[in-house]
Amino acid sequence: RPPEDEEEEVEVGWQEKLFSQFEVDLYLNESACQTPLDWQYHEEIQKLEKSGGRKNSRIFTYTDHDRFTNLEELCQKVTDSDHEVPSYLVERMANVRRRRQDRRPLEASSLKSKIITWEPSEEFIKNNHVINTPVQTMYIMGDLGPYGKLGHREYENVLCTIKVDGNGVITVKPDFTGTEGAYQIEVDGEKREVWEYTIENASAQVKPEEEEREQRVFRDLYARHRDYLSGLVGSDFEMPLPGTLRLFITGEIVSAQGYEYDNLYVHFFLELPDQWSSAPFQQLSGVTQICATKTVGWEKVAYFCYPFTLEMFYTQEDEDSLPQWPVLYFEVLSLDFWQRYRVEGYGSLVLPTSPGVHMLTIPTWRPVGLGPVAEMRRFFIGGSPELEDLTYIRIPSTFKGKRLSRFGFRTQTTGSVTFRLCCLQQSKAFLENSALRQRMQSVLDRLGGFSQQSSVYSVLEAFQRARRRMQEARESLPQDLITTSASAV
Repeated sequence: RPPEDEEEEVEVGWQEKLFSQFEVDLYLNESACQTPLDWQYHEEIQKLEKSGGRKNSRIFTYTDHDRFTNLEELCQKVTDSDHEVPSYLVERMANVRRRRQDRRPLEASSLKSKIITWEPSEEFIKNNHVINTPVQTMYIMGDLGPYGKLGHREYENVLCTIKVDGNGVITVKPDFTGTEGAYQIEVDGEKREVWEYTIENASAQVKPEEEEREQRVFRDLYARHRDYLSGLVGSDFEMPLPGTLRLFITGEIVSAQGYEYDNLYVHFFLELPDQWSSAPFQQLSGVTQICATKTVGWEKVAYFCYPFTLEMFYTQEDEDSLPQWPVLYFEVLSLDFWQRYRVEGYGSLVLPTSPGVHMLTIPTWRPVGLGPVAEMRRFFIGGSPELEDLTYIRIPSTFKGKRLSRFGFRTQTTGSVTFRLCCLQQSKAFLENSALRQRMQSVLDRLGGFSQQSSVYSVLEAFQRARRRMQEARESLPQDLITTSASAV
């Protein structure tokens, strides 16, 4: 072969059209030109022929509007199987092409008035059905046919694919040739020739002054966009008073599982301890809808997905006391065909002390009467022993003594209820600097890190339990053993 056929180097610009021998032979024939793009290529090839022919031999390109680009995107496979059959979704989505569209900027008034398109056209559905960034594509091709037989479609191979999306991200596949060496393509033929090619970035490097100017423009643009967003949001946020904590909870009763009867519903209410308050319009109780159960595994589960919101305020009065947290009481009931209801279980939930998302599954119990008559009444005519005061689940609100005895109160374990709670906390104490928080001057300062508060609670509870066990063990020992050990010491 002549030396010029063994090696070829071409510098290609973005969306620069380099014709192949096949395209030259095709578009020179006027009968093959059908679209305006075909006639444009026909005129460009005629000018090239008059100026001495094309400069490239084997390397050519397909731009964004060529037929090859459309067919290549249409014929893309999901797997590498040769026997892949396109699914219905693939066939339907093949027509949704990611392309730049000349959209006029919408004014604010028109944008607000066209939030919903009542009669969308097919083109509108194609362009908006898939949230996808429009891209421009370009293929750098290589005609790897035998010497003297250029222009056959079967010898065309994709050397490089370049895509630029609407966000300005450039994707080059395969990547620029680095230290790994040249890429290889083996051609199927009599001689099984192997071609090697490299891809290099020939773009001019940006000068430091231009790069700094560009970064400055981006910073100004981002600053203006931030001011625009802040103008939309506004700054009229209600801040709690000093010494006050605002607790906002968006909750959901997700499901109830493991109960005896069907058609469940949940009644709940929130108890606010001392120093806690809520707005007059805030509802602190609620009832879910009646939900039929479905069998999941070995349990019957009722999915409520019942949302509720709670907003409350804590006002600090004593800096040395730890605040009591609000408690959510709830009861699970069932309703049958004859409108008879039964109590399925009672439970309580202390609201989480740390902000964030919490998934909590609370077990429940129900009272059990003495003898079989109570259970027979529950089965045949409905009704069951109930709590007159739901706060008896934990510590009744009317209890003022030191010891609460539940001796003789019979209960039975039932199912459980799952809650999803999203907790937000707001306080001016959180805005103080880290030095003030480290000094731990008040209870509200400790509210910024509830992990410390919870650890204090756990340490105190563990200390009380250990102290009670030690006292019980000491009381159970004989007195002579205690005196003997004391004298020995």
